[in-house]
Amino acid sequence: MNINTTLTPQDLSGDLSRFWELSGQKIDLILKEYDPAQGSPVFTVDGKYSTRGWTEWTEGFHYGSAFLQFDATGEERHAEAAKKLTIDRMASHVSHIGVHDHGFNNLSTYGNWLRLQHEGRLPADHVEFCKLAIKLSGAIQASRWANTHDGGGYIYSFNGPQSLFVDTIRSCRIVMTSHALGHQLMGENDEAISLLERALKHIESTAKYSVFYGEGRDIYDEWGRTAHESVFNPNDGRFRCPNSQQGYTGFSTWTRGLAWAMVGFAEELEFLQTLSDEDLAAVGGREKWEQLMLKGARATCDWFIANTPTDGIPYWDGGAPGLSQMGDWRGRESDPFNDYEPIDSSAAAIGAQGLLRLGKYLGADSEDGQRYTQAGLTSLQTLLSDKYLGIAPDHHGLLLHSVYHHPNGWDNIPEGQKVPCGEACMWGDYHLRELALYVDRQIKDQPYYTFFAGIV
Repeated sequence: MNINTTLTPQDLSGDLSRFWELSGQKIDLILKEYDPAQGSPVFTVDGKYSTRGWTEWTEGFHYGSAFLQFDATGEERHAEAAKKLTIDRMASHVSHIGVHDHGFNNLSTYGNWLRLQHEGRLPADHVEFCKLAIKLSGAIQASRWANTHDGGGYIYSFNGPQSLFVDTIRSCRIVMTSHALGHQLMGENDEAISLLERALKHIESTAKYSVFYGEGRDIYDEWGRTAHESVFNPNDGRFRCPNSQQGYTGFSTWTRGLAWAMVGFAEELEFLQTLSDEDLAAVGGREKWEQLMLKGARATCDWFIANTPTDGIPYWDGGAPGLSQMGDWRGRESDPFNDYEPIDSSAAAIGAQGLLRLGKYLGADSEDGQRYTQAGLTSLQTLLSDKYLGIAPDHHGLLLHSVYHHPNGWDNIPEGQKVPCGEACMWGDYHLRELALYVDRQIKDQPYYTFFAGIV
C-alpha cells in the first residue's frame, strides 16, 4: 500500500455524505425489488441481488444495513423496515444450531437495534427482546464446540467438528456480548459453561492455528499470513493441516479471511478493556490475552499493508496463480478489470475497520498507531470513489468488485471480461456501511462505535 499519511477523517466528509445518500437509495431499491421468499440475498448477478450459498449467513447484513442507514442519517423509514424485518424473519437465526455465523446475523440486527435504543435514538420498547436474542444466540454459537489436545478448543464451522474457520473470530462477538449480559451456556447435568472462557479459547486457537508469524511452522510461514480453515483430528483434537474453502490453497492467504482476523482481533482488544482484572484472572490474566490478540492484530494488519495494491484494495488471494502474470501488482493501483485474478473489495471494507480500530487502540501518539490509522483511511478513500461505488441507479449493489467463491465459479463474469468484476455482495455492502459509520461518528464527535455498545 501507498499509505496517505496526511488524510484525515474530516477530509472524507463530502465523500461520506454522498455515500449515505447512495446507500439509502440502494436499501430502498432492494426492499422494493427483492423478494425475501427467495432466501437471503447474497451477491448480485448483472446488478441484481440473488441468493446462493451453503448457509443463510447474510440475511442479518440485509436488515442490519437499514439500522446503520438510520444511525447515519436519521431516516426513520429505514429504522422501521429494519425493526419489522428483524421481528418477522430473524428468530430462526437466533436458534440456528448449524452455523458459525451468529455474530454476523444477530449482532447486525438485534445488536444494532439494542445499541440505538440505549443511545435514545429509537424508542426503548424492545430492549429485553433484543437482549434475550443476543443471550440465546451467543450460547447457541458457543455450543458448537470441539476440544483440542492441549486443553484449548474452538467453535467449529459448518464443515463439522474437525474444522476451525478464521472467519469465526468475528462471530465471537456474540459470545462476548452474551457473557456481558450475564448469560452462560448450560450443558449436561446442569453444567454451567463460561461463555467468556469459550470465546477466549476460540480466539487463542485462531491465533495459534489460523495465523502465521514467520516462526517456521511450514515453508510458507510468513508474518501475518492466514489460513482460511484449520483441520483437526476430531478423535484426539490434534491439529493436522491448514486448508481453504474459498481461497486458493491452505498455504496462501485468502484476503477476506485475513480481513475477518484483522477486525476480529482489534475489536476483541477493545472488548478486553471492559473486563475486570478479576474476571480475566480466572482465565489466564489480562497480560496473556492482550499480548495474544495484539500480536494477531499486528501480524494480520501488517500482511494486508504489505500485500495490497497502492490504493488499499486487495486481490482475492495473495497467492492466486494469475498474479504471477501481472508484474508488480503490489506497486500499482488495484485493477478490477484485469485478465487474471479478481479483486475482493469486501476484504478491504472489512480489513480497513481492523486497521482503524488497531490504530486507535495503539494511540495517535504512537508511530504504529498512526500507520494503521492512515492505512485504514487510505483504503476507505478508495472505496468511496466512483471506481468502487455502485453509482448506477438500477444496480442493487453499493460496493462493486467483490467476490464470493471464486474457486467454485459462483461469481458473475460480465460479457467481455475474463474475471468476476462489477458485482456486489451483501457482506461487502454492510461492512462498507459499518466502516463509513465508524468514521462518520468520529467526524461528528458521536459515541465511539463498538459491537458491545449498549451492553457494557
